Amino acid sequence: MAHLVENMAYVNATPWHGLGNQLTENQPLEIWLREAGMDWDILDNPVLYRSPEGLQSFADNKVLYRSDTLAPLSVVSKRYQVVQPREVLEFYRDLVDLGGFQLETAGVLKGGKKLWALARTGQETLLKGNDQVKAYLLLATACDGTLATTAQFTSVRVVCNNTLQMATGNSSGAIKVPHSTRFDPDKVKQQLGLGVSTWQQFVGDMRRLSERPVHPFEARRFLVEVLGDPELPFHEQPNTKALNHVFALYAGQGMGSTLASANDTAWGLVNAVTQFIDHERRARSPDNRLDSAWFGIGSLIKQKALDEALKLAA
Repeated sequence: MAHLVENMAYVNATPWHGLGNQLTENQPLEIWLREAGMDWDILDNPVLYRSPEGLQSFADNKVLYRSDTLAPLSVVSKRYQVVQPREVLEFYRDLVDLGGFQLETAGVLKGGKKLWALARTGQETLLKGNDQVKAYLLLATACDGTLATTAQFTSVRVVCNNTLQMATGNSSGAIKVPHSTRFDPDKVKQQLGLGVSTWQQFVGDMRRLSERPVHPFEARRFLVEVLGDPELPFHEQPNTKALNHVFALYAGQGMGSTLASANDTAWGLVNAVTQFIDHERRARSPDNRLDSAWFGIGSLIKQKALDEALKLAA
């Protein structure tokens, strides 16, 4: 298929990846389930193989497949605990009804192999220069062995829709449930604590980054650490073109780069890398970029950028 996104739904502005069916606010979860392409179940059957005596069953493994299209999803062990698409959205029901959360986007990647939903928590802050950052809760799972069921606090910088996982010095901001364990949504919410302390710590980190001035030489060294080969100088990097592009984003060409919080600061460096990963890094399609930015190598690069920036601000 042209896109790995099977379907997707959203409210408010079009998401940065530009995909999905727009909904009005405060729709019931049943509508979200349908419009996000998540109104089907993951079924399983034993693995069969052909032998001279005919079809045989391999009892230690099972095939997961979709109830609507019957398309195969993966082969897993018989102990594998499936998280159904509707469970991803049901996770948010009481958070929306009682906790003031608002679902903003949900969808399906890779034909059903990955599923996610993202909700605004209501927590937000303003950095200097009117740089607004909001807190979100992302719940994602996969049935192809590539991702544990993960509840992850994520920030979105409003001026540019840059996304960044809210890891702090003593917390990853995430709860991960391996598929060898039954997913217990109430336990996960209890472990998350709804993210008040995580958000407060993350706000403190952002403020420190926005107050840390950065010299152009430091900026180039930072980009080499995050995106290049630390053993080589900037001008000898094999990806010099990409590094120069990210430096230009930092130096005034990036979205929100001239705001007081980002202009010549460590916060500006983090957002230059984040804009590159979320919006501009080469990808086969927008949904490949989304998959990488949230769950793959792009997510790791953004986390490294945040870690290196916090070292500068220490």
